[in-house]
Amino acid sequence: MITKLDLHGNNFTGRIPTGFGNLKNLRYLDLSENQITGSIPQSIGGLAALELLYLNQNQLTGRIPSSISGLSSMIFCRISENKLSGSLPPSIGQLSKIQRLILENNKLTGKLPATIGHLTALTDIFFSNNYFTGKIPSSFGNLLNLQTLDLSRNRLSGQLPPQLAKLKSLQTLYLSYNPLGLVRIPNWFQELRVFQLMLANTGIEGELPHWLSSSSISQLDLSGNALTGKLPWWIGNITSLSFLNLSNNGFHSSIPVEFKNLSLLMDLDLHSNKFSGHLNVIFSKEVQDPLGHFNSIDLSYNMFTGPIDDDIGERPAMSSISSLVLSHNTLGGSLPKSIGKMRELQVLKLVNTGLSGMIPEELGDAKELSTILLSRNKLTGAIPEIVLNLKELKQFDVSSNRLRGRIPPHKAIIPASAFKNNPVTMTGLRNHFCGAWRAC
Repeated sequence: MITKLDLHGNNFTGRIPTGFGNLKNLRYLDLSENQITGSIPQSIGGLAALELLYLNQNQLTGRIPSSISGLSSMIFCRISENKLSGSLPPSIGQLSKIQRLILENNKLTGKLPATIGHLTALTDIFFSNNYFTGKIPSSFGNLLNLQTLDLSRNRLSGQLPPQLAKLKSLQTLYLSYNPLGLVRIPNWFQELRVFQLMLANTGIEGELPHWLSSSSISQLDLSGNALTGKLPWWIGNITSLSFLNLSNNGFHSSIPVEFKNLSLLMDLDLHSNKFSGHLNVIFSKEVQDPLGHFNSIDLSYNMFTGPIDDDIGERPAMSSISSLVLSHNTLGGSLPKSIGKMRELQVLKLVNTGLSGMIPEELGDAKELSTILLSRNKLTGAIPEIVLNLKELKQFDVSSNRLRGRIPPHKAIIPASAFKNNPVTMTGLRNHFCGAWRAC
């Protein structure tokens, strides 16, 4: 009597045998991470005892069969990362015990069936990266145990059902990259207790709603919308924020001093706005050890002014940063030596920021650096050999500066274009067939 069948990760090909439907006692079936093709057989509906089903990461095509309603004992279903198409069968609403339903990364189409609202045991819905259309059914408001609702990267539109306000257990709401045309974030959102709210590219306009100031949101993504106005002072009241993405909007203010209160913030993306003023308030924000140290900052394509503070690398908030992107701002000044104290820094981008002075040798102390982009500035002097020989260095560009002297010998393969428009000397370098300059 077979109750468990685990065949995952074996590079199996071909179709799912229709005979699987005869395994009446099967409770666990894992065929994930193979190369299985064809459609899900109708006979799968015969697995009435099945509780866990893994068919993810295969090459399955066709529709999800209506016979799926026969899986009356199923608690967990993952059929993600396939090529399934067509609409979801309304019979999916008969899976009364289902708790987690993961169908992301397929080619599913049509409207979301209202019958999903019958699945009151559901705690997690992952439907992202499909082609679902139409409105989110109001019946989703019946899913009172729901903790995660991910409908991002679909083609959903229309008004969001206010019935979703009843989802008091909801912690994660992902609706990004849907043509919802929200215009405004509905006021009933403040009745939710979500920790992660992702509404990127959903058509939001105007200013940030004030109710956010009293929320407990940890991760907030409102990028790619048409938000305008100033970044409000009360942004500093959302002290639970660890991730904030307001990029690709129309904000046009300086960063309020209250921003320093975001002592848990670790990832910040404000690129492609019209922010102005000095960056010091960001770099000197408070931390709550061991939390609140920046992991990534992207402030590129704004109107920030400098110079970058000399002690940036000594600020507690900057001690463990891995990515610092400040390109296309009028910062001026020199490249601080203290950046070399950012021991975990991997990506440094300061393209077109008006930097002058020399590239400090201390930059070579940031041993994890893999990307250094300093092009289109006014940097002078020589390229430090220690910088060009960083072990992890993969991408380096100092083109269009005023650098002089010989390019130091180095092991990394770097395109000749990375040094162009500088009066540097190419002596000792040879043009390889790969189109890169490398030390001989």
